[in-house]
Amino acid sequence: MSSRATEEPAYTVVQKLDGAEVRLYEAYATAEVVVPGPADEAGNQAFPILAGYIFGKNKGDRKLAMTAPVTQAAEPVKLDMTAPVTQAAAPGGFRVQFVLPKGVTAASAPEPLDARVSLRDIAPSRVAVIQYSGFWSQANYSEHLAALESAVQAAGLLAVGAPVYSRYNAPFTPWFLRRNEIWLPLASVP
Repeated sequence: MSSRATEEPAYTVVQKLDGAEVRLYEAYATAEVVVPGPADEAGNQAFPILAGYIFGKNKGDRKLAMTAPVTQAAEPVKLDMTAPVTQAAAPGGFRVQFVLPKGVTAASAPEPLDARVSLRDIAPSRVAVIQYSGFWSQANYSEHLAALESAVQAAGLLAVGAPVYSRYNAPFTPWFLRRNEIWLPLASVP
């Protein structure tokens, strides 16, 4: 599990790869919104909506602690009608999520006042992760995704979902101090 000042979802590193690692994440909950994008603008579009929710724009005016990371679907998403979501999000666009504090579930989180905000429980998962610094750019993202996919393939692992871009720092953090990750969902161990 990570030991950082800002709370993150609990995980255990179970395997080291070439330049990456495999993590087992415990269950956690998110507040999310689907925004039109493009990808390099999705985080900026979603941030004020999600920040409003955690800073008290919810039934009960309950404030929640800021956690990390802020995740974003790397590809436009379609609404999954089978996933347990407390409110319906608009289909299409880029899903951006704020991780909710430990112990908060979709059922126990305050109800959003903004209909664009949905709550979701994320099941325990196994993901391959690569970490890097810098600002968002398609070139930086593509370079690190290719390295992650290569490490996953070389280890004989099977990716089973779309990659997720994860940001850990405030917008004012200098580029060389930023922590970015790409998470690639993996098949469960038999």
